[in-house]
Amino acid sequence: MKTTDTSKMTFAQVESQRGLESALKMQPDEVRRTIADSGLKGRGGAGFPTSTKWNFAAETVGDLKYVVCNADEGEPGTFKDRVILTDFSDLVFEGMTIGGHAIGASKGIVYLRGEYTYLRQLLEGKLEERRRTGLLGKNVLGTSGFDFDIEIRMGAGAYVCGEETALIESLEGQRGEPRNRPPFPVNTGFMGRPTIVNNVETFAWVTCILVKGSKWFEKIGTETSHGLKLFSVSGDCRASGVFEFPLGITIKELLKKVGGENAKAVQVGGAAGHCVPASEFGRAIAFEDLSTGGSIIVFGPGRDMLHVAQNFMEFFKDESCGQCTPCREGNARLLEGIEMLEQGNCSMKYLRDLCRLGETMQLASKCGLGQSSPNAFLSIVEHFKDEIMGRIPAAC
Repeated sequence: MKTTDTSKMTFAQVESQRGLESALKMQPDEVRRTIADSGLKGRGGAGFPTSTKWNFAAETVGDLKYVVCNADEGEPGTFKDRVILTDFSDLVFEGMTIGGHAIGASKGIVYLRGEYTYLRQLLEGKLEERRRTGLLGKNVLGTSGFDFDIEIRMGAGAYVCGEETALIESLEGQRGEPRNRPPFPVNTGFMGRPTIVNNVETFAWVTCILVKGSKWFEKIGTETSHGLKLFSVSGDCRASGVFEFPLGITIKELLKKVGGENAKAVQVGGAAGHCVPASEFGRAIAFEDLSTGGSIIVFGPGRDMLHVAQNFMEFFKDESCGQCTPCREGNARLLEGIEMLEQGNCSMKYLRDLCRLGETMQLASKCGLGQSSPNAFLSIVEHFKDEIMGRIPAAC
């Protein structure tokens, strides 16, 4: 279903407040067990089991704990969180409150992408309404001893702050750079306190699970990738927008639904994802095969795949925080190599060197930015050799 018809999404069928009422009738460990039984994994792309993260934070001793919503939707080609925040923010805030009950937290923070400043007034209004109706604040919904409130903090448009430890550094007023791990945020997070960081969509599904039950969610999808997922679909297709599909859908099935059957490639996972050629459209979009935070970019027959790689590498060169050498220098070198290919000045030997550099970046970079930024280049070189080799001089 498209962004213009959010009424058909599962989120639209879930009545606000019911999930929180259900959660508050349970003990915190029962809430965490419900999430575990559902099989919910983080919808931000990494796919870490939500209940495992919550269990670690719950088991950590601390007089103050935090629930952080990662609303820094900076991955190129991803815009589904914006739709959730616009139309279903109550489900997100409710999921955060449920998380607070589950781990013993009293404070929630939404880290909102700098480019989404225009949404802040809407979201602040929703939060104030929830305070007036007892859904936030002291003794939430009359539950003695459970105090929980949420505030919004703005990011400044740095891609690297989508990584949870860089996000926490930014929240603390520091330069947004990834931390060394361990310790992990569930032990030592915001202001040194136990902290869970989950994606916008993850918190919305938490609310749905508490309303509809863990078995409802668990039976959708594949054996290891449970539930539904929102996808941001753009590019060379007839129906771009936000769609809701079960995990396990194949690329071929998705393209048929969005009118992109003639595509020659699909970028799954945004700029940091993998470029999948038409010969592999039978692959499944699921954590055990092609994992994605939600971005699906469709490339039609007329697209120059080297230009695609160049566009992505220009982005990563600019967005690298510069903290570690593999990412800081590697992205610049890969971009230079692509420009050499464009000009017909790249030898076969140098292309092989670039591919080895990309593989080294995947292994040696400190965070997910440098580990994933070579993905598109490497997959395009692998699957579109004809377009790449045509740029290499015959003498090379």
